[in-house]
Amino acid sequence: MIGRLAGRIDYRASDHVLIDVRGVGYLVYCSDRTLAALPSVGEHTALYTDLLVREDNLQLFGFTTLIEKEWHRLLMSIQGVGAKASLAILGALGPDGVGRAIALGDWNAVKAARGIGPKTAQRVVLELKDKAPAVMAMGTATPISDGEVIERIEGVKVPVAQAGSGAQAEALSALTNLGYAPGEATGAVAQAAGEAPEADTATLIRAALKLLAPKG
Repeated sequence: MIGRLAGRIDYRASDHVLIDVRGVGYLVYCSDRTLAALPSVGEHTALYTDLLVREDNLQLFGFTTLIEKEWHRLLMSIQGVGAKASLAILGALGPDGVGRAIALGDWNAVKAARGIGPKTAQRVVLELKDKAPAVMAMGTATPISDGEVIERIEGVKVPVAQAGSGAQAEALSALTNLGYAPGEATGAVAQAAGEAPEADTATLIRAALKLLAPKG
């Protein structure tokens, strides 16, 4: 299994790149979002990859992060979602957007991807809802440095991480440590992150706790 490639980009197309790895060229298919993030022809890059094996063909798909790769594998497990549809969803929403849409049950966001109909979008949200917390918790968090600020919220120490999936992952971890079920914690964090994309970990936790507080 080819899990990662690092080499020089020799060619770029509308849906793939050709990466030269020590004289061997690998054709790697990517989402629009991933392609836009790659450097120019002649420059070096590295991608996590997933190999699709068929009777008459082998195809490599490339991702800039492991969480994007994991969403691709999960999306491909849904009936009616092939590699092309998975890349369309990831290209339209990005890995964070996919997580939020599934956690919030927002199938309309999934339907906005090119070539995705309402039935397929609803199936994606329904079948991956229980798996969303584990993938979102992967995040992109980095180890805490000596100079990083740590806050205590509801008795749980949390780092003030930068905005992004790292902050969402740490907020989700803190809420589950407080005793909230993964499903409800994920939904609250996703909604809080959608309303404040630049929020750090502590801000996301406070906003999610307000959403989880009993009404009335």
